[in-house]
Amino acid sequence: STILQELARKRLCNNFALAEMHLSVEFELKGSKQIVFDRTWYQQVIWIRVYQSTTATEGSLAMLFLSEAEKKEWQTLAAAISTKSLQPERMKNEVLANFWAAFCFYVGILLINQGECARGKEWLAEGMANEEDGLFCSAFMVAFLERQKNRLLMPSVAFSDPRPFVHFATVPEIHASREQFIRHCGSSVPRFTKPLKIMDIGCGSGTLLAAFLNRLREIGKAKEVGEILLIDPSPAMIALARDTLQRSFPTSVIKTVTARIEDLTTSIDSNYDIALSSLAYHHMPAEAKITHLGRLARFIDHFLLFELDANHDTPELHSPELALSVYQVYGRAIDLVFAHDAPLDVAYLCVDAFLMCEMVSLLTQPRGVRTEYHMLRRQWHDLIQQALGARFVCLSDSTCYAYMYLELFAMHFGKSGL
Repeated sequence: STILQELARKRLCNNFALAEMHLSVEFELKGSKQIVFDRTWYQQVIWIRVYQSTTATEGSLAMLFLSEAEKKEWQTLAAAISTKSLQPERMKNEVLANFWAAFCFYVGILLINQGECARGKEWLAEGMANEEDGLFCSAFMVAFLERQKNRLLMPSVAFSDPRPFVHFATVPEIHASREQFIRHCGSSVPRFTKPLKIMDIGCGSGTLLAAFLNRLREIGKAKEVGEILLIDPSPAMIALARDTLQRSFPTSVIKTVTARIEDLTTSIDSNYDIALSSLAYHHMPAEAKITHLGRLARFIDHFLLFELDANHDTPELHSPELALSVYQVYGRAIDLVFAHDAPLDVAYLCVDAFLMCEMVSLLTQPRGVRTEYHMLRRQWHDLIQQALGARFVCLSDSTCYAYMYLELFAMHFGKSGL
């Protein structure tokens, strides 16, 4: 408990509430006989994994947050750096050591957005020199800028080519998290005695849905799949998903709609046993999520969500809290892609045409225009409950992957009494 309290005090885990989070901790000493708490203890002495139970109400596993005072401090420091052309060495003692690399990223992106690319890259380079723990977001951004001729622009429209996302799904950690989603939701849904009707919102390649339906058949939850509705704004993804589902379920009725779910909720007029959404419902802000999920509630009995825990919805453009969340989540996600054994050109395609598209949108476009609105896990839970209404209850809330600043989770809401 002493170590956990020190972890909180050192700001390595914000919003720390032991009584509410029910934490268990696993320690692995790295060649040291004693634990020394100083400003760099966490990189020299010990690795800590903190496992958060499904009843936790606080923020994402191992993700760092800023207090209100720290947000204002970062903004004040960034303004001074911008107007007075201050160099990194002048400012290093103004920010907590474990936040320094992320602060450099925040300032670097801010300067680039102000048209000062050379100065911005200097700050990103300083961040690179201090990056650790699998977070190399500044390094990835500098390399990306080189490939894009120093322009912080989206290199393509995300998902216009399905290959980057298909490759992302094969990254071992992502693949394992998808399997956990299938296992958890397969356990929590009821047994369907009639032919199952299911819609997949943002179906992608269709492989997750196919695996989930096969799992339901294997464990006796669904003997027959009557109808599958595939929804995705990408024609290429729709074609790939249709082919995938037709091969796996040749006798099922397969319908497709090439559209965003927010363009479709007013026209749905058929009931479905399950609506599933995997890494797709975050493409609209919270107010739109509530509106369209509320409209959908009348036509579904169960809502299954597979999502990323991140603070990308309510923070405004150029805010410290948005930059910090992007730095952690995408820094870790891109590292997983490059760590995966795959041809380098495939890895670069996955990063530039998928993850960097999302990242650049978050860092350059205001709320209401940007394409990504990931929320924190507790925010998702509260929003879904509000949107679906009192008839729905949370039947499962489980972690699918959680390690080093990145968490993927599953939630299942179902109508009570079914």
